[in-house]
Amino acid sequence: MPFTIEQFLDVFRRYNEAVWPAQVALHALALAAVALALRPRGWSGRVASAVLAALWLWTGAAYHLAFFRDVNPAATAFGALAVAQGALFAWLGVVRGRLDVRARADLTGLGGAVLIAYALLVYPALGYALGHRYPAAPTFGLPCPTTIFTFGLLAWGVPPVPRVLLVVPVLWAVVGTVGAVELAMPEDLGLPVAAIIGALAVVARGRPPRRPSRMAPARAGAA
Repeated sequence: MPFTIEQFLDVFRRYNEAVWPAQVALHALALAAVALALRPRGWSGRVASAVLAALWLWTGAAYHLAFFRDVNPAATAFGALAVAQGALFAWLGVVRGRLDVRARADLTGLGGAVLIAYALLVYPALGYALGHRYPAAPTFGLPCPTTIFTFGLLAWGVPPVPRVLLVVPVLWAVVGTVGAVELAMPEDLGLPVAAIIGALAVVARGRPPRRPSRMAPARAGAA
């Protein structure tokens, strides 16, 4: 790592003090997306996609490029990837309507709920218990909790979910997991679990099952 844990936590401090109360607004956006997934409407997918787009654009521009780049030159690339991910959610989800999210009472639905709860509730509580106190602590809207939340909503995705939406979150899960080990940030160890659950939910569910052909009964009757 080109920086120390003290420098890393100081980036969080400077970011949190500079952007307050944006953290509250980011939480509100996330809760709105979850509420629409629990009580879906015809436009729920576009709104949830807009929320995810806003979160990734924010973490790319407001964190990586504006603050993290001060201690890590690689943050320029990280920021560009996050902004690209935000643009992808905007294009595929908002403009083209190819992403819909709905809470489900099945295994993948449970997995998505666990990841969302971890990102919004468990992650900050665990960080606090480990001594990462605000403002020198990661808050929602920063890369790791945002990535975990994204995997949770994608696990709720109505198939077919565009698999390209997994690429940047999976890449960040790898980067964040290495950072969690190197910098002793145990709350970020939820990233690999989130990547596995989210990716399996998207890939395993694949496309919706084909409807039975209406020609079969007619043929049977003709015989």
